[in-house]
Amino acid sequence: MDVEKVFHMTGGAGDSSYTKNSSLQKKGSDMVKHITMEAIQQLYLTTSPKSIGIADLGCSSGTNSLSTIREMVDAIEETNRSKVSQPLPEFRVYLNDLPTNDFNAVFKALPDFYRELKQARIDQGSGPSIYIAGYPGSFYGRLFPTDCLHFIYSSYSLHWLSRVPPALYDEQGMSINKGNIYISESSPPEVSEAYFRQFQEDFSLFLRSRSEELIAGGRMVLILLGRIGSNHVDRGNSLLWKLLTQSLTILVSQGKVEEDKLDSYEAHFYAPSKEELEDETRREGSFEMDRLEMVEMGRDVEDSKSYGMAVAKAVRAIQESMINHHFGEGIVDSLFQQYERLVVEEMAKEEMITVSFVIVLRKK
Repeated sequence: MDVEKVFHMTGGAGDSSYTKNSSLQKKGSDMVKHITMEAIQQLYLTTSPKSIGIADLGCSSGTNSLSTIREMVDAIEETNRSKVSQPLPEFRVYLNDLPTNDFNAVFKALPDFYRELKQARIDQGSGPSIYIAGYPGSFYGRLFPTDCLHFIYSSYSLHWLSRVPPALYDEQGMSINKGNIYISESSPPEVSEAYFRQFQEDFSLFLRSRSEELIAGGRMVLILLGRIGSNHVDRGNSLLWKLLTQSLTILVSQGKVEEDKLDSYEAHFYAPSKEELEDETRREGSFEMDRLEMVEMGRDVEDSKSYGMAVAKAVRAIQESMINHHFGEGIVDSLFQQYERLVVEEMAKEEMITVSFVIVLRKK
């Protein structure tokens, strides 16, 4: 499967769209918003550019990206008023995602974005000059000209690998992770090794590519899903994949999905540990790690049903394109009815915690 040609969040504004089902990602990024804003303010203080280049890598198609961009503009305006007192820089904003992303939904939101910015500054005369463009392509490789960016932001995108690890398949093309779509208790050790090697390859390429595009002293803020410690099987991201596997297995038992289709499907996902992120950043060598913090997000059992439903809808908005491509479009409603039920039941038993990391990197 060519991930770059297939993978995208569900577009549009329907009930199953990413636009309607990305509140959990928004909550996660809001929990570390102070870190993001401090990083861009420090960048502005140390470089004072007349024109500042900002890229959002993995912008998707909802309102989350433009909301964050507006907060960045506000943060720089505040810093300029209180500490710099010079003309505001112009903002060059590049919204990046894979070519299959619903960029039209982003572009349609721009008139309201500009209008709201102007309205908020009606007493200040003209607001800042902001130039926003879509920039399709994979961030696993070069995207931008050399030294053209000051600040890079990526929220809940870097846990997606560039491809399904090829080492998951033997010489005959059969999966060594039969009956699973991600790392589980029953997976052989070679499965977690294959995922880890693919993460190393991808994350190193990502850092190397961004180091060419950022100015010296430029900053990156990366928010991504992760895990605590060395065990890949946890009561968070790993459990969500396990429940999706169980949902597919139910459809196999009902004759709606062929068993070999399930056996050949693997997620292009990896939740790294804190130590893995630190080690790979150090090994690649282009960046200093200014900050790395862990954030836990979950709900207690009293709120299990509503939270479980939100999780199931979010996973559908993320995985629907891949599932439709591999299994066909006819199963998605049945699949996620099963999935929602299993997630809600699991959360009623015990709290489920997902782990995220926020990393602030500075180019050497």
